[in-house]
Amino acid sequence: MAVSAVLFYSISAFILVTGLLAVTTRKIFRSAIWLLFSLIGIAGLYFWMQMEFIAAVQVVVYVGGIVVLIIFSIFLTQQSGQEMLKPFRKRILVSLLAVLSGFSLTYQFIYRYKFVPSSHVPIDVRVANIGSQMLSTSAHGYILPFELVSILLLAAMIGCIVIAIKINPVKK
Repeated sequence: MAVSAVLFYSISAFILVTGLLAVTTRKIFRSAIWLLFSLIGIAGLYFWMQMEFIAAVQVVVYVGGIVVLIIFSIFLTQQSGQEMLKPFRKRILVSLLAVLSGFSLTYQFIYRYKFVPSSHVPIDVRVANIGSQMLSTSAHGYILPFELVSILLLAAMIGCIVIAIKINPVKK
């Protein structure tokens, strides 16, 4: 097996294991840390595919922004050491059924698709080209998704503020 295949499978296994630990752990702070590792693994996968800009955006936006806000909100609610409730057996069975049906559906899509080599020119992934397309309002511009990511970060910040605010009853 080639070194690149071993590296891909290693990164993929790391992402899957840390994602599974993020979902199954009963401590909320540990869950956030496992999510952090999973997102770092996804950034590593982008680096492996030589998409350095997307990997940097992954690290800055998700690892540096969203996960840090989640961790701050956990600490501000003073519930970082508490265990989450045990899920009901019915929920576990429904979750397993959903995962298995998702895997089978994905497998069916991949199995039925005929992969043929493309004769198109590869995409230019220089940072200057990405920046001009991201801020362009033309047919191939990405200003709308860029603004949606900004709104996502704003919503995460507002959510952290709302969670952090403690409502004290007025004493008379």
